[in-house]
Amino acid sequence: MELLIKSIESTQKIAESIAKYSKPQTVILLKGDLGVGKTTFSQFFGQALGVTSVISSPTFNIIKSYEGRIPFHHMDCYRLESAEDDLGFDDYFYGDGVTLVEWPQMIVDFLPDDYLQIEIERIDESRRLFKINAKGPRSTNLKEQIEYETATYRYE
Repeated sequence: MELLIKSIESTQKIAESIAKYSKPQTVILLKGDLGVGKTTFSQFFGQALGVTSVISSPTFNIIKSYEGRIPFHHMDCYRLESAEDDLGFDDYFYGDGVTLVEWPQMIVDFLPDDYLQIEIERIDESRRLFKINAKGPRSTNLKEQIEYETATYRYE
């Protein structure tokens, strides 16, 4: 599934759609170059889950957890550089919340078998291409719900 996103408001709209259908043990992988909008997407996603505190990049902490309608765990694995040690990832992936992972390629050996992957590609200053793929039955179902809902959206 690919969505051409033409504004920050459209980024918020797709983040809200995905959050709406996310349940405990949903794992979302966010891929893309530096500055493409991964943290912005994460902030909108967390807000849509009902997080009221400020959501900032957990680059130096690796993982930050927030309370919303369900717990929201935000990971930024950029600084792990191909992690060799398990930092307790399963506690997040298989726990009672939603986990969003920026730079998942750094922890590929620890990723669960079921996840939704969103790759964000910069087209120009305001436009982004969101490539959404699913692996596993839970995430495939989530992707189908998102496809159905976004079929009527215009991402201007």
